[in-house]
Amino acid sequence: MEKYDIEVKTVAMLKTVFDPELPVNVYDLGLIYKIDVTDDFVVNIDMTLTAPSCPAADFIIEDINQKVGSIEGVKAVNVELVYEPEWTKDMMSEEAKLDLGFL
Repeated sequence: MEKYDIEVKTVAMLKTVFDPELPVNVYDLGLIYKIDVTDDFVVNIDMTLTAPSCPAADFIIEDINQKVGSIEGVKAVNVELVYEPEWTKDMMSEEAKLDLGFL
């Protein structure tokens, strides 16, 4: 398995992780800032939340860890919460904006 394949599969898995309060996945919400797959097949993800005090943060992070960790070849997953740049609705995909009524 190549690093690129793991990254593609990681994006696909992230599109199955939803904020329980919104009908849109974390990837299309624009919450994922960085995906880095190391040579040892450790997936490092920098992400943010729609609000720093998001009550679903632990649930979302655990869901990401389980789903990305289930990808064949992945040795470990590290999710880092970052708050800069601050998330805005402009970071959402066009599809997410449509789903949430912003278009």
